[in-house]
Amino acid sequence: MTSASKPVVVIGSVHLDIVAAVPHLPVSGETVAGTALRRFYGGKGANQAVSVARLDYPVRMIAKVGDDDAGELLRQGLRQAGVDVRGVTRAPQTPSGTALIFADPAGQNSMVIIAGANGQLLPVDLAKFEGLINSAGIILLQLEVPLQTVIYVAEIGYRKNIPVMLDPAPARDLPPKLLLQLAWLTPNQLEAGFLCGHPGHAIAPAQIPQCAEELLSRGPRNVLIKLGAHGAYLATRDGLRQHIPAYKVRAVDSTAAGDAFNGALAVGLLQGKSSVEAAIFASAGAALSVTRKGAQPSMPTAQEVSKFLKKAKVSGGPGLAAV
Repeated sequence: MTSASKPVVVIGSVHLDIVAAVPHLPVSGETVAGTALRRFYGGKGANQAVSVARLDYPVRMIAKVGDDDAGELLRQGLRQAGVDVRGVTRAPQTPSGTALIFADPAGQNSMVIIAGANGQLLPVDLAKFEGLINSAGIILLQLEVPLQTVIYVAEIGYRKNIPVMLDPAPARDLPPKLLLQLAWLTPNQLEAGFLCGHPGHAIAPAQIPQCAEELLSRGPRNVLIKLGAHGAYLATRDGLRQHIPAYKVRAVDSTAAGDAFNGALAVGLLQGKSSVEAAIFASAGAALSVTRKGAQPSMPTAQEVSKFLKKAKVSGGPGLAAV
C-alpha cells in the first residue's frame, strides 16, 4: 500500500482472553473438567485491528488498557502485529479488560466479558485523537466500550463523510439516530435476532432476508448478516441482495471469526473491491481464522487469504463455525 492510503481506524475494546478448552460447553449448573488453559490477546476492537494489520493494510487503534501488567502486554501485542497504538492509552488504577472463554472440540465457544479499562473509553478521551479519527478511510466500531462513545464516533464519521462499520456485539438496543449514521451494520445471526425482535434467539434462515430488510429500513446503507456455516447475507440500499458462500474448512476455534470477517471486509472495501467481492474476501478470512486457536493468533495474512481463495471450496453445511 502507498503512504497515501487512508488507514482503517478501529475504536473499541482490548482484552486479555483466558480460554478454557472443554469437552462440551457447560449448561446451567454443570461442572465440566477442562483439558487446557491458554491466554491470548483479544477484545473485538483489537482483534479487528490485528485482522487488518495481518492483511498488510495500515490500521490505527484508539482504546484503553489497564494500569497493570496485562495492559502493557496488550499494547505490545498490538504493536508487534503492526497496529499503530498511539491512540491506546492507560486507565489509571483500573485493570485491563478480560474475556473468559470456553471452547469445545468442534470450535464453538461461549464467553464472559469483564470490561475493565474498556468501560472508561469515553468521548472526552477521543477528542484528543480527532486528527487520527479524521484520517480514516473507514472506522470500525463494536459494542464492548460505552455506547456513548460509539454514538460520538458515529456522529463524527457521518459528519466527516467517513464510512462507519458497526459490529453490534454484544447485542443491545441501538438508538435510531446511530443506525441512520452507519455505512455498514454487520450482526451475526444471534445479534440479528435481537435487533429484529427475537432476543436470545438466532434468526432463522427463512427470516434472514426479512430481517435484513427491516434493518436496512432503519438507516444503514449496507446490512450484512454473518451466517457462520451458511456464509453471509448482504443487503444494500441500492437494491443488491446477495448470499455470500461460506468455505469448507475444519473448524477448531471460532473465537474472533467475526472480527476476522469485519477486518477483511474493511480492507476489501478500501482496496476498491465491490461490496460482494469484499464480502467474499471477508468470508475467506473468517474461514481461515476458525482453523486456528485463539483470537489474534488466528488472523490470516493477505497471502494466505489469496492462496486460500484460489483453491477453496464453498460449503453450505457444517465446517465454518459461527462468525
